[in-house]
Amino acid sequence: MAQSAHIKGLILDAEKHPVSGVNVSSQDAFVQSDSNGFYEIVIPSNKKVSLIFTHVSLKMMSLTVSLKTNEVFVFNPIMNNSEEQMGEVFVSSGNRKRVQGITSVDTETIKKIPGANAGIENILKTLPGVNSNNELSTQYMVRGGNYDENLVYVNEVEVYRPFLIRSGQQEGLSFTNTDLVQNVEFSAGGFQAKFGDKLSSVLDITYRKPTQFGAAFEASFLGGSAAVDLVSKNKKWSAVTGVRYRNNSLLVNSQDTQTNYKPTFADIQTNINYDISEKWQMSFLGNISQNKYSYEPLVRQTNFGTIDQPMALSVYYEGQEKDQYDTYFGALKTTYKASPTLTLKLIGSLFHTTEKEHFDILAQYRLGNVNAESSEDASAIDFTRGIGSQLNHARNDLDALIANIELKGIKDWKESQLEFGLKYTRESIRDRVVEWEVIDSAGFSINPPLVVIPKNNEPYTPYTGPLLPYQNIRATNFNTINRFSGYAQWNKQSEIGSSQIWYHLGARFQGWNVAGAVEEGKTQFVVSPRAQFAIKPDWDRDMVFRISGGLYHQPPFYRELRDLDGVVNPNVKAQEAIHIVLSNDYNFKMWNRPFKWVTELYYKSLSDVNVYSIDNVRIRYVANNNAKAYAQGLDFRLNGEFVPGTESWISFGYMKTEENYENRGYIARPTDQRLKFAMLFQDYMPNIPSVKVYLNLVYNTGLPGGAPAYSDPYLYQNRLNDYRRADIGFAKVFVDASTQNTKTGWLKKFKELSLGLEIFNLFNNQNAITNTWVRDVYSKKQYAIPNYMTSRVFNVKLNARL
Repeated sequence: MAQSAHIKGLILDAEKHPVSGVNVSSQDAFVQSDSNGFYEIVIPSNKKVSLIFTHVSLKMMSLTVSLKTNEVFVFNPIMNNSEEQMGEVFVSSGNRKRVQGITSVDTETIKKIPGANAGIENILKTLPGVNSNNELSTQYMVRGGNYDENLVYVNEVEVYRPFLIRSGQQEGLSFTNTDLVQNVEFSAGGFQAKFGDKLSSVLDITYRKPTQFGAAFEASFLGGSAAVDLVSKNKKWSAVTGVRYRNNSLLVNSQDTQTNYKPTFADIQTNINYDISEKWQMSFLGNISQNKYSYEPLVRQTNFGTIDQPMALSVYYEGQEKDQYDTYFGALKTTYKASPTLTLKLIGSLFHTTEKEHFDILAQYRLGNVNAESSEDASAIDFTRGIGSQLNHARNDLDALIANIELKGIKDWKESQLEFGLKYTRESIRDRVVEWEVIDSAGFSINPPLVVIPKNNEPYTPYTGPLLPYQNIRATNFNTINRFSGYAQWNKQSEIGSSQIWYHLGARFQGWNVAGAVEEGKTQFVVSPRAQFAIKPDWDRDMVFRISGGLYHQPPFYRELRDLDGVVNPNVKAQEAIHIVLSNDYNFKMWNRPFKWVTELYYKSLSDVNVYSIDNVRIRYVANNNAKAYAQGLDFRLNGEFVPGTESWISFGYMKTEENYENRGYIARPTDQRLKFAMLFQDYMPNIPSVKVYLNLVYNTGLPGGAPAYSDPYLYQNRLNDYRRADIGFAKVFVDASTQNTKTGWLKKFKELSLGLEIFNLFNNQNAITNTWVRDVYSKKQYAIPNYMTSRVFNVKLNARL
């Protein structure tokens, strides 16, 4: 058994129905597919083996494979009326991902796992090294990086998110549509030169190219989606199109603040493919989305403090917020196979976003002690310690147009490969920032912090200084950024003795210039060499060892150029990081089922760091490159079939990241989330196998995000409480691939049909995203009032696929 490999899968006919009674044979083994079309056969490893598939009513099919020891190869043949000879398989795609440090996520798992913002990002947050303390946001932090340090590609095209969003509840929908996805691959660091210039991670998504008609539908209390697959008769044209709508009222209404909340998040996406010939294909990816966020807060009461001294903050609001984010995205891609060893790709894309953030909200608050002994109203404030009001105003507008054109190529040799590319990007940004805040406490205006003005000692002494807003930002920026970038990468597979080795050596470059600022921008240029080396020893145990890293740069995007006053600094330098990642990937059998244990040790040394603060999901940069930093950590992940036929995993990570600003010493960065534990578990009821259970559990230690935004972090730092959340889903499956042929009547029209109940925040944990700071005029103290996220929420979801 130690010198064997496994092949398993589902056998289908031309109509995609499972085929039972198929004889699967090799020289040394013989099995037969069961009633669900499933088969599994054990073959000798490290040599060519021919498999023969035969059936009484279908033509024979053959396949030649050569697999490594303990490798599991999934092969789902489609048997029809004509005999088919499959090609030889020497290395499965799983090995490619293992040696490159890529995590692949099953698309069916993405659709099933519950979450307040279900989708690809919901699954990523359960992976080691990926952190988040905001279930309403689709954004995530990876190994000490922030939200702006993650690359996202769809069909090899980089995609963007809106600029002005400051809270998770304003986001609505992620760009990626789960209904259209075929492959999801993720790398948390040490990625190859062919990927772009970011410091933390790469999410590489491929939309599917359909081969037959299909349709899918989903509806829940949070919204709905529909998708359709179309294919022309001659199979040259194919398209997959999806429409989504989301309403977060169910979640937002579970928070402390009572509101009139009228959101509308909707989009439509399409991926159209045309095969001009066997050598030449074209595709178009398009997206139109509109996020309308209408928010009218009414009242809020937050209880906090201790058992000995319970306190409460009561707030009454006037005013409203109206935000709108309209985005339009289109990408045209053509692929030409110039020869059997040379493939060229030309990709052009255009991204346009118009965004507005307008609000006037007056909050009048009352801070006091709660009478915990009163049975009539235990939350009533019986002694007021402080009163005041806060007026927030904003008229922020942004218009951004980003155009890209890129040429990519792949040249194959016998045992090596060369990948290369050139890209030009033009970013045109028009931005107006008008934002101020006035705070009144006990009848007089509070002056802004860190500003030298006469001391306010009212009401005892008349105040003669200027009346200034507590915060005031005003700026108008019209900027154009031109970028030229490219890469070259050499890949090779070889052997040392009886051990397999893989090399990936490459480098990127980028040059850019920022025009339109008050100060003239200089042309800057960076080069980023990167490398990966992996070895798979010829051991009985199936292990792969990998070391990867290099010099990574992140040239500033528009948001990183804008300082705390809203003014653009065109000469902000690229942040620089040296990455080193050591990993071990171990495949093994437990309970006679496949499992994988992955360990990664990493270290990042960062220079020219552009420090920032995070408020909910809004990032504000200092824009001066006056810091250095580091991030280090250890990640573990165990995944496999804890329950036969379903994949689950457990993740654990330890990470520490600190920064040194202007040589003042090292302190925790805003993303310093030390410990992370997550579990994604799939199960079914043994006596009722059609009832499925899905659990999504995440625990993260608190982030250093609880201090006032204006405070000096070297004088005062405060961490939020630990983030604890469990989402669970129950689904009754009426039809799936294993039961479709046994259904009659109207159920026979469906390929999948299920009805589920989801419970978000199962244990009703109170997780805070930020703190609101309120003054007590009697003691001159400031109290941190936690801004809690969502409480326990119930949701019903219907899924169907034709």
